[in-house]
This record gives sequence, structure tokens and C-alpha cells, in this order.
Amino acid sequence: MSILDEIKESFKHGTILTRLIYINIGVFLTFRFIQLFMVLAGFSPELIKLWLSFFSIPAEPITLLTHPWTPLSYMFLHFDFLHLLFNVLYLYWFGRIFIEIIGVRPFLKTYILGGLSGALVYFLAFNFLPAFYNNFSSSILMGASASAMAILFAVARYRPEFSVHLTFIGPVKLKYLALFALIIDLISIPTLNNTGGHLAHLGGAIAGLLLGWQWQTKGTPEQKIKTSNTSNSDKWTVWPFKKKEKLTVSHKRPLTDLEYNTIKVRRQKEIDLILEKIKRSGYDSLSASEKRTLFEASKED
Repeated sequence: MSILDEIKESFKHGTILTRLIYINIGVFLTFRFIQLFMVLAGFSPELIKLWLSFFSIPAEPITLLTHPWTPLSYMFLHFDFLHLLFNVLYLYWFGRIFIEIIGVRPFLKTYILGGLSGALVYFLAFNFLPAFYNNFSSSILMGASASAMAILFAVARYRPEFSVHLTFIGPVKLKYLALFALIIDLISIPTLNNTGGHLAHLGGAIAGLLLGWQWQTKGTPEQKIKTSNTSNSDKWTVWPFKKKEKLTVSHKRPLTDLEYNTIKVRRQKEIDLILEKIKRSGYDSLSASEKRTLFEASKED
């Protein structure tokens, strides 16, 4: 199997976390190769910024209105390798913990809502806080940082006492990791170095905290599905959109005396074998079907 085939299989059968990581890496490589082909064709490498700005979320409202897809597309877009590397590592580390503790179903929702919340905080800050007016027209935002922060803060809010082992440090509770990440973002805002990114991190953290609180108080989607089962489990399914089995109506003729006696003799042989097994190995050695057969026979008697 080739490397490409292995990647396809991994993407096809992997979790939503695996697929999101592949998408982020794929988008990064796509724009890097676009820049490479542009340079080989004799164009300036700086022209790639036009492509990036087309999919990055702008701070300027008019530009945002003409690029309505950017609040979604920006959260999959990276161009700096270290930016991609740290976001992918964040997603991998805390995404695995998220899926283990909260589940697979809420993961994509957290990623998307965290990214949208980060975009909103970034947009509002650059439009309403005087400190960012000077960089207002030229600022754009890209990257999965806000989504990664939402995942971290959601699982930290849902299970704050859960500990992870850090090299050279030892076990650290998730609530302290989230608090440390929050403090780093807050004190980094005045430096005006990637200010938009740090603001977006705060938006992602807010979304994660709200989602974690919701799941902690009302239960996760997986828990709701499990508790939705009733005692009559053969009539109800955990998946609400499962196709119902078609009802069929059949007309059966009465059994003849010969057919009835044949079935009765066969049933008695089954009972005799079950009783012999109980005599040899005890009742607990019976299978579920054997116990059911014995129970039904006792009702007939």
C-alpha cells in the first residue's frame, strides 16, 4: 500500500480529530505549493497574501460583508509552519483527551463554535477598542487557535480535576493548564504581536467554557443517548433517525397433529439435553438461549 493510500485509509476510517488535522495540514500544503508555483512562474512570493486574505477573516466590516465565508474558512487556514505545528499539537493532545472524556459527537461542534466565537471577539475588539484602530484596515485572522482553545477549555471545564502528565513537570490538572494558557494570552495582548490571534483565543476559551458547563450540568450527547433508552429496549433505539423495520402480515395455517407432535418431541429432546447439562455442570453453565428455552418450557407446563 502506497503512502497516499495509507493517508486515504487513515482519513476514511479515522476519527473527526484525525480528519480535522489532515484538513489543516492539507490546506497549509495547498497554499505553500501555490506560492511555489507562482515563484517558479516568475511572480513575486508576496502575491500569496492576496490568496490568504481571500480566506482569512478581515477586521474591516465592508470586506467581511463581501467575504462571508471567511468566519468558517479562516479556522482551517495556516501559512506559517510553526503556527500550524503548534495548533496541530494542541488539537492532537487535547482533542484526544476531549474524545476520551466527553465523546466524539461534540468534538466538531466545539471546533466550529470555538472558531466562530474567536472570530467574533477578534472582529468586535478591532472595531470597538481604540487600541486597535491603527491596524484596523490591514488586519486579518487565520488559524485553528481559537478552535483548539475551545477544545481545551471545554474539557477543562467539564473535568477540571483530570490530570495529564507533562515531561519534566509531572501530573498537572487540566484546570491549571487552561488557566496558564489564558494568562499567557492576556499578558500577550499589549505586545501587539499577533494581537488578533490572542483575542481570538479568548473567544475560543469563552465558547469552550460555556459548552463544558452545559455538558457538565445537562449531560453530554452520548449520555443523553444512553439515558434515552427505556426498559422496553427492544422497541426503542438509541439512534432517533434509524429506519424503522417494515411490518409484515402473514397468514399461517393451523399445524397438523403430526407436525405438532414432531415439534413437541424435538422440543422435549432440547429440554432433556439442557437438564443433563445442568446435572453435569450446574445452571450457571447454560447459555442465554438455553436459559430462555428452559424458561419458556416451564411456562408451557
